[in-house]
Amino acid sequence: MQIYRAPIEDMMFQLAAFGYEDVAGLSRFEAFDLETLRMILEQTGALASDVLLACNRAGDEDGVKWDPATGAVKTARGFREAHRALAENGYYGLTADEAHGGGGAPYTLGTLVREILMSANKSLAMAPGLTGGLIEALEAHAAPELQTMYLPKLAAGEWTGTMCLTEPHAGTDLGLLTTRATPNDDGTYALTGTKIWITFGEHDLADNIIHLVLARLPDAPQGVKGISTFLVPKVLPDGTRNAIACSGLEHKMGIHGSPTCVMDLTGATGWLVGQPHRGMASMFTMMNAARLFVGVEGISLGEIAYQTALEFAKDRRQSRALDPRRSDPSAAADNILVHPDVRRMLLNARSTTEAMRGLAVLVSTNIDLAHHHPDEDARQRAEDLVALLTPVVKSYCTERGFANVSDAMQVCGGAGYTRDWSIEQYLRDMRIALIYEGTNHIQALDLVGRKLPMHDGRLFRTFVKEARAAVAAGRAHESTAGFADALDEALGHLVGATEQLAERAGRDREELGAVASNYLHLFGLVACAYSWVRQVAHAVATDAPNRATKLKTARFFFALVLPELHGVLGKLGAGAAPMMDFELDEL
Repeated sequence: MQIYRAPIEDMMFQLAAFGYEDVAGLSRFEAFDLETLRMILEQTGALASDVLLACNRAGDEDGVKWDPATGAVKTARGFREAHRALAENGYYGLTADEAHGGGGAPYTLGTLVREILMSANKSLAMAPGLTGGLIEALEAHAAPELQTMYLPKLAAGEWTGTMCLTEPHAGTDLGLLTTRATPNDDGTYALTGTKIWITFGEHDLADNIIHLVLARLPDAPQGVKGISTFLVPKVLPDGTRNAIACSGLEHKMGIHGSPTCVMDLTGATGWLVGQPHRGMASMFTMMNAARLFVGVEGISLGEIAYQTALEFAKDRRQSRALDPRRSDPSAAADNILVHPDVRRMLLNARSTTEAMRGLAVLVSTNIDLAHHHPDEDARQRAEDLVALLTPVVKSYCTERGFANVSDAMQVCGGAGYTRDWSIEQYLRDMRIALIYEGTNHIQALDLVGRKLPMHDGRLFRTFVKEARAAVAAGRAHESTAGFADALDEALGHLVGATEQLAERAGRDREELGAVASNYLHLFGLVACAYSWVRQVAHAVATDAPNRATKLKTARFFFALVLPELHGVLGKLGAGAAPMMDFELDEL
C-alpha cells in the first residue's frame, strides 16, 4: 500500500515563516506570489499522487533493463508516461530562465516541488532534478551558442541531463580522474574514458541525453586544477549517434527504477563549458544544487514514511488493559496510537521533518536573494547562509531522514518490514542519500575545513546573528519564550564547540577529521532548533490556524530531540585520540 498526500498547508506555512515575501517582492518573481505557489503546489501534489506514485512500485519491482547488444536501457512500467506528464507540465524547466524556455520560477518553489515529486517517486524524480542542475550550470557557464542549442530542449523535458564525475579509480578525489579531451580542428573535443555511477546516463524517456563530463586537456596540470568540463550529447546536432554508450548497469540496494550506468566514451564529441582547467566551477554549480536536493530527499521520504506509518497505526488494533480514564472503557481494543512509544516514533519523524523543511525553505529563499536581490549586502548575507547551511542540509537531513523512515518501519512492525506498506522500499531508496553527491563525512569536512574559516569566520557569524535574532523574536511572546531560551543555550554550546574546534585543530589537524561528523550533527540539531523558534514565533505572531499543533510539535522537539546535543558534545570532547591510538595493523 502506498499513501501520500502532499503537505501543502505546512509548505505554505513554512514559506510565510521563512520570509518568502522578500523573494516575491523581487521584480523577477512578481508573478509568483503565495497564492500562485499554492496553486502550483496543489497541482504538483495531484500529479505526484495520481501519476508518479502509481508507478513507484513498478520501478522498484521491475527495475531497469539493459540490452548488452545495443547498450539501450528500458525503464519500468509507467515511467515514460510519468516523464511525459512532468515534461508537459513544465517541471523539467520550472526554475530555468524564461529566455531559455523555462518557467522562470523561484528556486524556493523548485525545492518544494522536488520534495513532492521525490516523496511520490524518488527514482523518477531524479531525472528532472539532474536536468534542472544541468540547466543551472549551462546558464551560468556555457557559451551563448551552446545555451541556444541545448537549453530550450532541456527546459521542455524533451532532452534530459546528467553529470559525469566518478571513474572506477577516482571517486571523491576527482584530481585522480584520467578521462582525456583532445582538441579537434573544428573547435570541438574528442573525449575518451569511462565514467561510473551515472544516474539516468542511458534510458528510453527522451530522444537525447546531455552529459556534463569532467576530463583533462592534453596540457592540463595535475589535480583538480587541471580539470575541464565538457558538454557531450548522446545525439549530435547533425542527428548522428555520438561515441558515448552505456556498457552496464549497477545493481543497487534501492532506487531500482533509476538507471545507474557505466558510460564509455570512445572519442565522443564534446564542447568545452567555461574556461580550460576551470571545470570545477561549472561542476560545482550543478553539484551544489544536487546537494541541496539530496538533503530534501531526507524530508521527502521521511514525510511519506510518516504518513504511511500514521495510517497503519490508525487501523492497527491491539488489546490493552482497560483504563477507566478512557472515554469508552467498554472497548476491547484501541488502535496503537494510544501507546506513548508509538507516538514517540511518529513525532520523532514529524518534528524533525517539519524543522528540516523549514531549513530547506530558508536556504532556498536565500539562494533566490543571493542571485537576484539588488542590494550587495543582502546578497552577501544570503550567500553566506547558503554556503554554510548547504552541507548541513545535505548531511543532517539525510541521516535524520533515514532514521525517520526506520522509526516509521518500527511503528508498522512486521508489516513495515514487508512490501505491503512500502516502507521497506523507502528505507532502501533513502540509504544512498547519505553517500552520493559527496558522502556525509565529506560534507562535514567541507563545513569545518572550508566554510567555518571562510572570510575569517564571517559565514558562521552571519548564522549566529540570525539565530540570536530568532531568540529575541521568540522571547517576545510568553508561549514561545521557553523555546527561545533553549535555542539560546544550544547556540552557546555550538559557539563554544566551534571555538574549541579551531583551537584544537591548530594543534593537530587530525582533530578536524575525527570530530567533523559529530560537529555537523551538533550544527544540525541547533539549526533545527532555530527553525522551530522561527516557526512558533510566526505561528503565535500571526495567530496561525495551526498554532496549537505547532507549539505542541515544537515542545516535543525541544524535550526529546534537541537533548541529543549533550551526547554529541561528549563525543566532540573525546577528540581524535580514540581513533588515532590504533596502529594500522590493529584495525
